[in-house]
Amino acid sequence: MNVVTLFFYLFSGILIASAVMVVSSRNPVHAVLFLILAFVNAAGLFLLMGAEFLAMILVVVYVGAVAVLFLFVVMMLDVDFSELRQGFLQYLPIGAVISAIFFLELALVVGTWQLAPEALVMKKAAAAAPVDAMNARALGRVLYTEYVYFFQAAGLILLVAMIGAIVLTLRERVGVKRQDVMVQNARGKASAMAVVSVQPGQGVSGAGVQRADAAKLEG
Repeated sequence: MNVVTLFFYLFSGILIASAVMVVSSRNPVHAVLFLILAFVNAAGLFLLMGAEFLAMILVVVYVGAVAVLFLFVVMMLDVDFSELRQGFLQYLPIGAVISAIFFLELALVVGTWQLAPEALVMKKAAAAAPVDAMNARALGRVLYTEYVYFFQAAGLILLVAMIGAIVLTLRERVGVKRQDVMVQNARGKASAMAVVSVQPGQGVSGAGVQRADAAKLEG
């Protein structure tokens, strides 16, 4: 057994164990941590296959953004998970049927697949880069040459979706004090200070200060 095979079995075993723990963990924080571990081991498998671009995307996007976002959301939200688990058993029969169909489809795929002879010819004809080129360079060459319009269309769709999400979630809250930068920059001694004549035995009220300030500004 060489080193590559050893690392393959190591990453695969940890990945399967982490995936099982994601589903079976009662604590959602632990489930997200096991999900991060599963992503890291999947990235290791991609590296063994020579797909370093996919491994980098898996770590940067899913581990660095999605999984960490899930973790912070679960930790910050006060969610009563015991209440969410109520009535769980009533969905067990339909879940069992869907799981049986899913495993049956997997068994059919694994047991009946075969490689078409023309697939190798098409693969060689559709090669995007020489064999010695890196995976990231080959993907970049394909994305920005043959599929550049589709790539730009996908970016435009994501931009529209982001703007739509901001517009839908942005709400004007009533009663919130807002800062006017122009008024603060134009503020001077005349508008910031007021001289009030205080009579003996009397205090300074807010209304008196406002009246004196208004009289000074009018004068």
